[in-house]
Amino acid sequence: MSVLRKFVEYVLFVCCWGMLSCTPRTAPKSELPNILLIVADDMGYSDLSCYGGEIPTPHLDALAHQGLRFTQFYNGARCCPSRASLMTGLHPHQSGLGGMNGDQSGLPGYMGEISGECVTIAEALKPGGYGTYMAGKWHLTADTSRQRNWPIQRGFDRFFGTLNGGGNFFHPDRLMEDNQLTTYAEDFYYTEQIADHTIEYIQEHLKEKPAGPFFSYVAFTAPHFPLHAPDTAIQKFEGAFDEGWDVLRKKRFERMKKMGLLEDHFTLSKRDSLIPAWEEEVHKDWEKRKMEVYAAQLWLMDQQIGRIVEALEKNEVLDNTLILFLSDNGGCAEEITMGWYNFVSRLTGGGRTSAGDTIHISNRPDVMPGPENTFQSVGLNWANLQNTPFRMYKRSTEEGGIATPLIVHWPKGIQRPGEIVRTPAYLPDLMPTILAAAGQMYPQEYQGNSILPVQGHSLIPLIKQNGQAPDRKMYWEHLGNKAIRDGDWKLVYSRPLDKWQLFNLKEDPVEEHDLAAQFPETVNRLQENWTEWAWDSKVFPNRETKNHSEENN
Repeated sequence: MSVLRKFVEYVLFVCCWGMLSCTPRTAPKSELPNILLIVADDMGYSDLSCYGGEIPTPHLDALAHQGLRFTQFYNGARCCPSRASLMTGLHPHQSGLGGMNGDQSGLPGYMGEISGECVTIAEALKPGGYGTYMAGKWHLTADTSRQRNWPIQRGFDRFFGTLNGGGNFFHPDRLMEDNQLTTYAEDFYYTEQIADHTIEYIQEHLKEKPAGPFFSYVAFTAPHFPLHAPDTAIQKFEGAFDEGWDVLRKKRFERMKKMGLLEDHFTLSKRDSLIPAWEEEVHKDWEKRKMEVYAAQLWLMDQQIGRIVEALEKNEVLDNTLILFLSDNGGCAEEITMGWYNFVSRLTGGGRTSAGDTIHISNRPDVMPGPENTFQSVGLNWANLQNTPFRMYKRSTEEGGIATPLIVHWPKGIQRPGEIVRTPAYLPDLMPTILAAAGQMYPQEYQGNSILPVQGHSLIPLIKQNGQAPDRKMYWEHLGNKAIRDGDWKLVYSRPLDKWQLFNLKEDPVEEHDLAAQFPETVNRLQENWTEWAWDSKVFPNRETKNHSEENN
């Protein structure tokens, strides 16, 4: 009897200790999911065929139909702020990257690189035994000569890619492997090389650490400008855009409604007033060619994602790999002009091709895009198509600037494959989501630095059990463009208009009917909420408040 009593007391002690311990119990390493985070660059909300686009993306479609598609997921309006928020779980300004990586104003929210007050996903996963790998665009460091915020220094075991933003797809400037400049493979095309190195790192990991999980960050530069693609890929899309943007926008919209992505109350936003009707377009052949190259870039990215997924399947780890795919901002309406020359030449290594030929920089109708010796963008006209059904574009905080497709694929974690998720969520949610899936705690300190609290909420209950995201407000700011969403209300400040506008997204999801004059109390309340958040989140002080303070002194 005494032996039995001692045994019971021992069991109770073990159970109580497990409950009292502040360290969460995690699954054995073999049960922890691998995590594959894939980011497209400057891709519009409806470009993927599984989101209504006419560009075939069969591999992403397969992930979507076997997983979940989110219809109200938001990014940070532009590449640097989005990637900073994605990688840290903070608002961009809290990480130090409220602007771009070249913006080194000295103000806390605009340091031009991620700070020591944040951790990356890679750094947060390392204590759980995760191998951490990255291929592609980093864009989170201000000075490429200082290593403190390079990928290897911020938690990644291996890195292949570029520290800066977009550039030449055939010969990107300062291509690196780990902390060293590296050589270019024969017939180099960046999108393919990103996939090659992702597969290489995963296979090496599975060989060396078969029982350990991995985190792989795949940061494509496709389909960001310049419009660069091999001729064989471009040829696949000859004639695909002959109907023009007006007809194709309507067709996308109808497909989205049939798919159930858009509910019945959705309408198609009006064509941007700065865009001519397709029938009035003078340079039709050149316009069609721009979109054909863009489609080739996106199609090639999808092909490479298919190769990565195939490698996971062959190595029998696909079922327990959490895959997340999204875009860093809405479709890009930027027009490349000679005014861009100094900026662009820096990105392309001096404005010359790998063979030393001059690059024709600017959106010139007499130069057809695609080859390495061109540097063009799709521009405003096609960006309006890419963001169907919404208004506005990259940089703005209207839906067209911040809405992104989010695909979640995880056979072992998703019980409702093919479901469409309409719950609003945004970038700060991905860090806590990944850590929750991996059974890891978000740190309060790291390498002697106090770490700011994570700003998002885990989406795991939503992903696994169709639970509800917490009732909370969501906030944005970039270059003076501002927004706050509270339930169905969204208050937006668009810099060109220089005023706040109020929209009810349930009744007007494409933001065409400003209700600010009808609901001034709501405007005031939300504006106060946004201002309080801005001071708390290092949006302020910015250059405007700093200059105002200096003038008053």
